[in-house]
Amino acid sequence: MLFDPITLRDLEIPNRIWVSPMCQYSGTDDGIATDWHMVHLGSRAVGGAGVVFVEAAGVVPEGRISPWDLGIWSDEQADAFKPINRFIAEHGSVPAIQLAHAGRKASTHQPWMGGKPVGPDDHGWQPVGPSPIAFNEGYPEPHELTTDEVRAVVDAFASAAERSARAGFEMVEVHAAHGYLVHQFLSPHTNLRTDEYGGSFEARTKLAVDVARAVRESFSATRPVLVRLSASEYVDDGWDLDQSIALARLLKEAGVDMIDASSGGNLPHQTVNPYPGYQVAFAREIRAQANIPTAAVGLITDPVQAESVVASGDADVVLMGREFLRDPYWPLHAA
Repeated sequence: MLFDPITLRDLEIPNRIWVSPMCQYSGTDDGIATDWHMVHLGSRAVGGAGVVFVEAAGVVPEGRISPWDLGIWSDEQADAFKPINRFIAEHGSVPAIQLAHAGRKASTHQPWMGGKPVGPDDHGWQPVGPSPIAFNEGYPEPHELTTDEVRAVVDAFASAAERSARAGFEMVEVHAAHGYLVHQFLSPHTNLRTDEYGGSFEARTKLAVDVARAVRESFSATRPVLVRLSASEYVDDGWDLDQSIALARLLKEAGVDMIDASSGGNLPHQTVNPYPGYQVAFAREIRAQANIPTAAVGLITDPVQAESVVASGDADVVLMGREFLRDPYWPLHAA
């Protein structure tokens, strides 16, 4: 089943092996894709992946994880993606993009430079968030978004989705996981707001639902929209699987076609015990209880393992990251 096609809306995808979004920290200062991205993304298409996702692309400049990440807030950025997307499609894969806002975890250095925050005097900026709570020691306190600024974030996601369609992307994913802005709103640990975007489950999930609905309305009606969720924060009284299932139901009503089930990333004191396929159970439970297709991701490295995830019905597709870095031709070798 790993090599069976799957159809989402009017889009037929050739197989169930997809390249997960992975930051390359190799864009221009203006967030524009370069030859690096043509080679990086194009080689995975040549290698047989069903979908090739572009890394988390900022919907606004201050939404990038680092000053060297890609963006999709300008037409110039969209134009740079067009030849890359043509190449991906010509080699049988589906070009896709993850739309993102890093929130309080924005403005950091490349991982090989330590990954620590960078300030306005070093290509950086002051990050923003739902509440003025720094991610960790050594991180700046984010600017607390006003209600109008939160609504502007929704508009930015909508504009990014429209621009993505014009750039030739056939699938978009909203990044609502790993401690970035939308996830920060979901969690009671990072969202202490008292306006319409904070407090109850309905209020904390409002941004996620509003963004998903806006992206759905702005993107092609015949092409799929995904949302990546961190199904657990791995801390007491935090965002968890039950809330993720409830949110997945709301996202389905908003027009989302698939949930990409990941976990963690919002709190530095999380306790994670990773093992091969450790997040597959999240995809299985969301799929079964919210009645929505899911993607499984996280330490999926072996063809038999990947096949078992799909064949058993735990998830509809598998997303792989680091394994595709090690072997761009993994699907061909697996076949």
